[in-house]
Formats: sequence, C-alpha cells, structure tokens
Amino acid sequence: MYKNIPIYKGLIGFFITIFILAASAFAQDYDAQAKVTIPFGKADKTLIVSRAIDGDTLKLSDGERVRLIGIDTPESSNNAKLRRDAKRTGQDAKAIIAMGKEAKEFTRKLVENKKVKLEFDVQKRDKYSRLLAYVYLEDGTFVNAEIMKAGYAQVMTVPPNVHYQDLFLRLQREARENKKGLWK
Repeated sequence: MYKNIPIYKGLIGFFITIFILAASAFAQDYDAQAKVTIPFGKADKTLIVSRAIDGDTLKLSDGERVRLIGIDTPESSNNAKLRRDAKRTGQDAKAIIAMGKEAKEFTRKLVENKKVKLEFDVQKRDKYSRLLAYVYLEDGTFVNAEIMKAGYAQVMTVPPNVHYQDLFLRLQREARENKKGLWK
C-alpha cells in the first residue's frame, strides 16, 4: 500500500513546480504599459461600484464593502490607521491625508458607477467583515494592479491572500522608479 507514496510525492512536486513556473512566466511577460486584464467571465461575482470609500476600499451596489487585496493606499481621513502610519513613517498626518485623497480620486475615476467582477483568494473576508477581492472592470482591467501601476498604492501582502504578490511587487517597483503617482 505504501510502496507508491514516493510517486505521489513526485507528482505533487511536479505540479507545484509547473504552477510556480506558469505564475512566474505570467509576471515576467507583464507589459507595464498595457492594462492588466482577465476575461470578464472568469471572476466570481458581478456588481456595480456605488462609490470609492478610499483608494483601496469600495462600496458596491448591494451595500457590501470590498477591500482590494494586495494593495494599501494612504488614509484619506483621520483615523487610528492614519495615526499608526504617521508614527511608523515619520510623515505628517496632513501629508498622508493629502496623498490618500489623491489615491481615492484615482480609484473613484477608475471604478465609480462601473460594473465590476470580483475574484476571491483563500480568505474571503477581513476582520471588519469586508469582502477581500481582486476587482476587474467589464473590459477586464485589473483594478488592484492599475492602482499599483499608477503609483497610488504600496504592496500589502496578508497571507493567505498572496496570489498576485509578485505582480504587485513589480508594479510598485516600476511606479517608484518612474516616479508615478505618489512617488513623484
């Protein structure tokens, strides 16, 4: 019965290696000038964005709040996270709020009153009961990536939701090197 276990371990290792190579190839082939897109039918849920709460949080037409996975924009209002961020970075709270408002405006123009699809990762909700999702516009534009690429967010990886971590890290580096968005 146990004689075949090494074969199964070998097959599992093989499939994991193929998955990692495929994900790596996707990340390496990404064109920074092109929009990141997926076929609209591939995501899990479709709704309208009623408003951008801030640069990385949306309110949907069904009342759900969605936190965009993998990105973190500056706070656009005075709250506990703003105070933590100001203390951690040494930046003035007013400067952080100004950057947060800029990020929120970018996100608002990108998604407000538009149909979106949500793609979920391993963990579907955060401790505040917000949906955690990768968000796509009807044309397939990958919203999380567009915000990162434009320089209005930093990477925020919270395991187990790490599916696009490598892509986001590269987009952040490119935005910073090209002095885009908040990196000006």
